[in-house]
Amino acid sequence: MVKQNFKKSNNYRKIIHNYIVGGAHTYSKGDDQFPKLSPAAIDRGKGSKVWDIDGNKYIDCSLGLGSVSIGHADKNIIKIISKELKKGANFQRPSSLELDVAKCFLSILPKMDLIKFAKNGSAVTTAAVKLSRAFTGKNLVAFPIDHPFYSYDDWFISKKEINSGIVNETKKLSVTYDSRNPESLRKIFKKNKNKIACVITEAENLIPIKKKCILEIERITKKNNAVFIVDEMLSGFRSDFPGSYTKLGLNPDLTTWGKAIGNGFSFCALAGKKNIMKLGGIQKNKKPRVFLLSTTHGGETTGLAAGKAVIQAYKKKSVLKHNRKIVTDIDGLIKKILKKHSLNDHLIIHSTDWRIYIEFLNKKKKVCNQFKTLFIQEMIKNGILFQGMFLPCYSHTSSDVKKISSAFDKSCKIYKLALIKGVKKYLYGKPIKSVFRKYV
Repeated sequence: MVKQNFKKSNNYRKIIHNYIVGGAHTYSKGDDQFPKLSPAAIDRGKGSKVWDIDGNKYIDCSLGLGSVSIGHADKNIIKIISKELKKGANFQRPSSLELDVAKCFLSILPKMDLIKFAKNGSAVTTAAVKLSRAFTGKNLVAFPIDHPFYSYDDWFISKKEINSGIVNETKKLSVTYDSRNPESLRKIFKKNKNKIACVITEAENLIPIKKKCILEIERITKKNNAVFIVDEMLSGFRSDFPGSYTKLGLNPDLTTWGKAIGNGFSFCALAGKKNIMKLGGIQKNKKPRVFLLSTTHGGETTGLAAGKAVIQAYKKKSVLKHNRKIVTDIDGLIKKILKKHSLNDHLIIHSTDWRIYIEFLNKKKKVCNQFKTLFIQEMIKNGILFQGMFLPCYSHTSSDVKKISSAFDKSCKIYKLALIKGVKKYLYGKPIKSVFRKYV
């Protein structure tokens, strides 16, 4: 067990809500998403490790919500960004870097013709929805209800429990289906004939779906003359290079990108086919213009330089091969550990070659936040910053894998005891809560 103290973290927790709404700028980083015995804030990171404000060191398995693919503060990427920063970060006209990065990124995106940069994922997914409505002349947007997150904007949040502040008329403009059941999408199209502008979906879910399902979803979407949008925010540069749509043989009309492509820096993009994307341009077009994306910081040189540097790293190094090996090795080890502790019915592993997602079940074999919180608590206690998912980066080592599996083994021992003697005996503080809950 790693010796830890959370004195500064505990003080941080006491005062942060007096200054920042929610205590963080991303809800999934908030205090209600972590155990009481956990770091409240990170001081620094290097490679696969992070240090909290009390000086406690962790192997990072969360990686900035999946945004770090090479490693924290990677020397080569920082060097490239620093070179750009010396020339300035933002100008009255576009930086010359914008054309350079646009060409670089589009060169690895088959069948994508034009691109638009932004600073966050919600901006580009919402822009994709807006383009789809303008292109089709239809109003409804469809997305799978079982996928975690697409945007903080009204079209998505309106279908979550926490939809206060969204008018009822807007709530009616979004419809949902089950990503594992293409028939549910077909029924939505039948019910809303000629009203659905687009279907936006991740090609791969936390709980893996069969390839034939996403192929059928694409076929149904296009058969009904709706725009097919593939969100690569999570899968881009992780599932494959560049992402899931190429790996699975999809032909989307629009794609949205972010997270791992910037290695922690803000690099997001909307890319798509020319006939749709040009509606947001300033050249002649028969249809009315779409005020697509207009962000002061969308072309900021730091994020663009980071994105280009990551692309070059993927081209020159075996990043995907390395990251996949890390996942495969961890997957094999934790499955042996679960068998050893007879916990296969209580920790459900959903693994692919690029990430591992775990569901935590109680004695009645129901998904349970108390048991999830306990497991996170124990992993943190053993020096692993973990939130229910394993994600790799190029800086993870075989030594990290051994330490992660050792922490997993120790955490399973406590989990097994909690199933027998009760979770309250072992959990400190309150359990984590759903991000999308209606009330505090």
